[in-house]
Amino acid sequence: MFLCSRIDSKIGVSNVMECLKFIEANSGYVPGDVGMGFDDVSFRGSGEFLTPNIDALAYHGKILDRLYAPAICTPSRAALLTGRYPIHTGTQHFVISNEEPWGLPTNLTILPEIFQKAGYSTNLVGKWHLGFAKRELTPTFRGFDHHYGYWGDFIDYYQRRSKMPTPHFAMGYDFYRDMELECVDRGTYVTDLFTREAERIILANNNTQPLLLIMSHLAVHTGNDEEPLQAPVDEIEKFQYIKDPNRRIYAAMVSRLDWSVGRVVRTLEKVNMLENSIIIFQSDNGGPSIGLFANSASNWPFRGQKKTPWEGGVRVAGAIWSPLIRGRGTLFPSTMYIGDWLPTLAAAANIPLDTSTLRLDGIDLWSTLGGDDSFNQSAQIKVEREIVHTIDAVWHVAALQQGDWKYVNGTVAAGQFDNVLTYRELSDTDPRNLDYYAAIENSTASQVLRKYDQTQLQRELVNQLRHDATVRCGGGVQHSCNALLEECMYNVAVDPCERNNLAASSEYNDILVRMRKRVQQRRRTAWSISNRSGRLEFSPSHHRCTWTNFLEDAPSEEALDCGLYGAPCETEV
Repeated sequence: MFLCSRIDSKIGVSNVMECLKFIEANSGYVPGDVGMGFDDVSFRGSGEFLTPNIDALAYHGKILDRLYAPAICTPSRAALLTGRYPIHTGTQHFVISNEEPWGLPTNLTILPEIFQKAGYSTNLVGKWHLGFAKRELTPTFRGFDHHYGYWGDFIDYYQRRSKMPTPHFAMGYDFYRDMELECVDRGTYVTDLFTREAERIILANNNTQPLLLIMSHLAVHTGNDEEPLQAPVDEIEKFQYIKDPNRRIYAAMVSRLDWSVGRVVRTLEKVNMLENSIIIFQSDNGGPSIGLFANSASNWPFRGQKKTPWEGGVRVAGAIWSPLIRGRGTLFPSTMYIGDWLPTLAAAANIPLDTSTLRLDGIDLWSTLGGDDSFNQSAQIKVEREIVHTIDAVWHVAALQQGDWKYVNGTVAAGQFDNVLTYRELSDTDPRNLDYYAAIENSTASQVLRKYDQTQLQRELVNQLRHDATVRCGGGVQHSCNALLEECMYNVAVDPCERNNLAASSEYNDILVRMRKRVQQRRRTAWSISNRSGRLEFSPSHHRCTWTNFLEDAPSEEALDCGLYGAPCETEV
């Protein structure tokens, strides 16, 4: 996702996950959306394919070394927009599949509503995935002045249609400009469309109004089963050295996403918005290396992947850039959670929050990030905080983190995704990695951002930051853990790869008991799970081959034969 935001020194503003923008202090957020692996940004040390624009954002700003998010899409987006754990929004179990008649509760005040009330133009480009069965659940009824993109889980990268992996459900068209179907430009790669729309919004704003822009890319989520990985041919040709054909296409998808980041940064500079901006890049969960919606993402060296409670599912790549932040060109060591962005950006924007109503789980880290005069880089304090990664009464999984300690009890899919699922292919190396610093220095983002540097970004610093951002597992397996059969507990500061189960040691029994009790306390605060089953009359085949507000729009008696082409855009090219 990508957020660009601009903060007004008079009214205050900031931004978050896919591209946000605010007034006298602009702020931006760019998540790589669903399924981007932890090791799929090259500032983490991989040389398989480079992400020079994303890396430039990290090096000119701060690498968010220990950034966490829920392990799947809907809970992650709910946490971003509400500042709450999924257990406190009813989204903790699983995603909203397109045919399901539910969404993020409308009695919750969410981030775009807060910024809209503060005077911002609020915009979402790309994915929503928080419900659309009724109009009141969709983006423009939830605080966004404008939405361009899709309401559901995923779409085809060219034809903008999706078919849920649910028996008897048809393929349906899902692409909207606000509440109207958008049929123009079909056949154009959707990453390019989202980039073009973000640029249009920024240029139209022209630094005249506080702007919140959340840019939530489809990349690098898979499309439909028939062709899950899609990228332009010219982009794929850049990665012929990668032997695995799926990984080659995936690299091209990431590359196009990286290009988008550079384009948006350059456009913000064109209209003089960067001098007061905050830009954040973050993935919304770990990548699915294998299994359902697998895109060949790499979460190396972590265990697990998307949907799992392990670091490979919940620890994500992220970076923040802003000329308002002191101590740039460093790693930010404190543990962060995606739900922290709402209070953090509100603080950056001087927007007061009604905490008694919002009941936030996220915390304000603006001053800790270096956003006020009290920041002291040499005396930077590591924030100790709690994160409820998941408490799922259906799958019987609980994962809780307190400071460096992480507790896991239970897992998903009978444990088949619990191991290290990918490794670095050292023989497949991007030719640009031979002079990595030059690739970063020559990127669009670096050429724009360098004018705001406190000190010039030198080769030695880039190499050092890349080295420091590379996760190392430490010692070998000392005491493994089967989360289906026993409690697991790790010190993830020294054992990030979750190899040594300290729950088995009496030395740490007090910590284990404390965390077990805390899970029980948190479980008692959990909302009921909101997931609801769909019905055949909700299928696009009964709604002009469209994913629509099916609880309000009457279904047709006749079922249409819906495919990748045809209705509802049959007259469009």
